[in-house]
Amino acid sequence: MMPDTYVVLFLLMIVCAIATYVIPAGEFERIEKDGITIVDPESYQQVEKTPVGIADVFLSYPLGMIDTANIIILILFIGGAFRVMEASGAVNAGIMALINKLENRKFVLITILGILFSFLCTTGFSSNATIAFIPIGILIAKALKLDAIAGVAIVFLTSMAGFNTAFLNPKTLGVAQEIAELPMFSGLTYRVILYVIFAVATIIYVIWYCNRILKDPSKSFMGEQKFSNKDQETSLNKDQKFTTRHALILLLFVAGIAFYVYGSLTYDFGMNDMTAIFVVIAIGAGIIARMNSTEIVNNFMEGAQNLVYGALVVGAARAIVFILEDGRILDTVILAMSNTLEPLSPITGAIGMLFANGLFNFFVPSGSGQAVVTMPIWTPLADILDINRQVAVQAFQLGDGFTNSLFPTSGILMASLAIGGVPYSAWLKFIWRIMLIWFVLGAIALAIGQLINWGPM
Repeated sequence: MMPDTYVVLFLLMIVCAIATYVIPAGEFERIEKDGITIVDPESYQQVEKTPVGIADVFLSYPLGMIDTANIIILILFIGGAFRVMEASGAVNAGIMALINKLENRKFVLITILGILFSFLCTTGFSSNATIAFIPIGILIAKALKLDAIAGVAIVFLTSMAGFNTAFLNPKTLGVAQEIAELPMFSGLTYRVILYVIFAVATIIYVIWYCNRILKDPSKSFMGEQKFSNKDQETSLNKDQKFTTRHALILLLFVAGIAFYVYGSLTYDFGMNDMTAIFVVIAIGAGIIARMNSTEIVNNFMEGAQNLVYGALVVGAARAIVFILEDGRILDTVILAMSNTLEPLSPITGAIGMLFANGLFNFFVPSGSGQAVVTMPIWTPLADILDINRQVAVQAFQLGDGFTNSLFPTSGILMASLAIGGVPYSAWLKFIWRIMLIWFVLGAIALAIGQLINWGPM
């Protein structure tokens, strides 16, 4: 039996704290270039060690909670808003209407949803926004007699498949290509091909898992309890009719998410803006459903309360990064990675970059943040190893994207699992196969890109 998620995170914190005593402390200088703060790859120097003691380990908990407060609050508010929508009957009626239209075509429904979410994220749609759809994924999984892992995977995993190969994402691909001095969004044709391959492989994997559960429910990685307690208590009413009032509530939700997407692209909306939008959705849904103020508040608080356990996991995971930052060993880790890759051949070096970026994502679980740290080092290293710069950018993109679905330091992963009620230990049992598939496909993709001398365009 796997230990509780909080126990796993605490053990990782201890390991990282010990590492600050063993790994030399060091730092690169940061410089400003074209409005982007990047590291100077020639500036690394060792600095005085600042090992993390036992008091600092426990202090990192509140610091992690404070640093991720916007994510934690967003999770709680999503739970509250969806509880109000569920109480109105709109979510139940809408899902059942969709299920009835695709009766006996469960896998068609999963495929359609997988294509939708993967395509949205590969064209620059904020992956954070997909968190809002996790409750819908859970309810669809319940209607199809699956489990919570399937519900999260239908939304989150397919979204990540698109994010991994995003060909129009300015925050990851755009930043990485700018640092590598490549034309913005260049190499488009090959990246579109990679998107199709990874999206198809991921959707097939999700369908495989869903089919496995349908044939034998005992093979669910959730065990006997297919959903969390809060989800077990919520049953779908198959006889509920879809009314105009239900349509207005769902339209309010869609309009809210659409407004967030527009705002994120035009006005740089963030987590706090999404949280505010869910407050509007909760109040609006309650008013449309003709609830009084007390009913709206009670439903909202019930939904938020159900997600407290999972929401705080995000802060606990962030505490790990605080320990590594306080120990000043992050730059030492990236230097060691680059030194390891230097003697390799072009193809082997490109694949090495893929795995190095995947590993480094544990320490810096931010696509744009990782780009400004690794790409200034990968770019000259790629030239030394005769690795195509387009390939080096793709190695960063794939490595960063893959492990967002694996490492507990990924805020979007832990938020999705929290909302879906999936224990991290159960997720690990599910994710390792597709992770292996992704890395194999990624290695092949980079090798081909190097062999065809993947050009700027």
